[in-house]
Amino acid sequence: MSHPPELSPVLLLGAGTGEATCGILYLAGYLRRGGIEAYVRLQDDDVLEKDMARSLAALVARVRPRLVGISLKWFHHVHRALAMARALRKIDPTLRIVLGGNSATHWWRELLAFDCIDDIVLGDGEAPLLALCRGEPEPPNHVGRAGRHGPRPKLTYVQGLRNSDEAYYSHFDDIFLSQRDRHAFSGWVAPGKGCAESCMYCAGARKNQQSDFGRVNPFLRAPESVQRDHVEIAPRTWQLRYDFSGSSVDFLQSGWAGVDLSGHSCTYFLWGVPQVGLIDALARAFSQVHVVIDVGCFSEQQRLGLIGRGILKDCASDADIFKLVEECRRYDTLDIEIAGIAGLPSANAATLREEVRLVERVLRLDCVLGYQRLEAQPGALVTDQPERFDMRTEARTFEEFRAYFERREPGADDVPMVRFADAALEAEAQRTADHVGGLMDAKARARARKSRVDGTTRLLNTAPSTRRYSLGAWLGPERVAPGLAAEPVTVVRSVNGAEIVCAPTVGARRAVDPTLEQGETAQLLLSTLGAFAAPTPVARAVKQLGLTARLDAGAVHEAVEHLVAGQFLQRA
Repeated sequence: MSHPPELSPVLLLGAGTGEATCGILYLAGYLRRGGIEAYVRLQDDDVLEKDMARSLAALVARVRPRLVGISLKWFHHVHRALAMARALRKIDPTLRIVLGGNSATHWWRELLAFDCIDDIVLGDGEAPLLALCRGEPEPPNHVGRAGRHGPRPKLTYVQGLRNSDEAYYSHFDDIFLSQRDRHAFSGWVAPGKGCAESCMYCAGARKNQQSDFGRVNPFLRAPESVQRDHVEIAPRTWQLRYDFSGSSVDFLQSGWAGVDLSGHSCTYFLWGVPQVGLIDALARAFSQVHVVIDVGCFSEQQRLGLIGRGILKDCASDADIFKLVEECRRYDTLDIEIAGIAGLPSANAATLREEVRLVERVLRLDCVLGYQRLEAQPGALVTDQPERFDMRTEARTFEEFRAYFERREPGADDVPMVRFADAALEAEAQRTADHVGGLMDAKARARARKSRVDGTTRLLNTAPSTRRYSLGAWLGPERVAPGLAAEPVTVVRSVNGAEIVCAPTVGARRAVDPTLEQGETAQLLLSTLGAFAAPTPVARAVKQLGLTARLDAGAVHEAVEHLVAGQFLQRA
């Protein structure tokens, strides 16, 4: 009995620019363990469609995939996902083009109306995608174009506590197509899946988890599976990031067991008040910690009212917030960000004034502030039923969202918003948001003034990572002219993750990659870093570089300012 041919190799892409979601990395490892040759492109900087089509053509020529999976997790990538699918269809009409992710699952019927898309994977993707690649006749959680007019298939593969150990990171030395791409990974670990909350603004709230993923309740993965993630990625990344509610100190520490994280940074996105001991555990495990506290909104009166109505998760009170800030201030290696959304339902003049007071207090304590207006998300309660909250939305249907992003200028990052129906209240809310934006800008300018250096300032090169590659290995051979592939590249990362990539032997006039520092500029940056290998006053370093490397003093000063701003150089 003959078996259907496998669809291998597989190329997995993110639908947006920047770093794709970590989901394609879990999928690639799972496919590899299932015998499928899978690759990812994690980082995509193409803004213009012509550049996107050109880079996709080069990738397809290199990998020669039989199936391309596009991760459409975030709704604001819907137009770009379709543009990618159209380009891929034109590049190779025989490709099997598959979409998956939250937004693809939510809009499965609308997306299958486009003839550039062959399949949608609904919900959790590991088993369905492997079945598609193996040519199985009835993959679970899958719908093809032939089924777009029928009812949505029942989800028969739903990850939970019993089968979540199927998904874990692996094959990080095999799945990336360039060193630049591997460096783009920001260290996300998924301690669990799902959400038990019913926040009115969120497309991933509990009801959508139930309808799109078949997941009634959230769950934590088995500690052994989370530990596998850490073992795989800790040697290959500078930081770890977590975003999940309900993971205890003991659970996290069991996931870290046997892995030295003392040289890593950590970003922890916290929902509500942390468990006793969490801050201490993070500070002890990592060299630097950034804790993000989601407070829902900046008015406590409004926050408590929304929580009482069951349309906002259980957020910290103001007293809890400042108690936590005081606890965090005990650690020199830990900083805190207070994040929330402006313009939530039930706002009024009093709650807007309360927002500003909390913002001012947060900034006085030198915390980072995360503040944004309410955006429309498909499937979110306030987007589906704005009238219920005396609001209006700039997009609700698939076509409205797609049209919005189709009209958006290349490189823009605006999204459809949800605003108050009352014009006077909307104007006051926007004035408040603009005022808060001004406070944040003023704080940023004050921090910049505080960090300025002069000739007597002693600086030290604190960059924890300096690595060297060939240009072909860094960018990928398909992105480099053959004559330049062997040119040396030095990659330097600062303590906050900023990166400079220097190719001093590649002339500045050779258009290679916009993220690359080339020629004399690259050599200037590397020489300046070298001058501060030990604590050194700026004036002495400038003089030394003038004598030994014949570098102009003004150029060195500019390089110093750039490297201080990126925290490659810090006060000794």
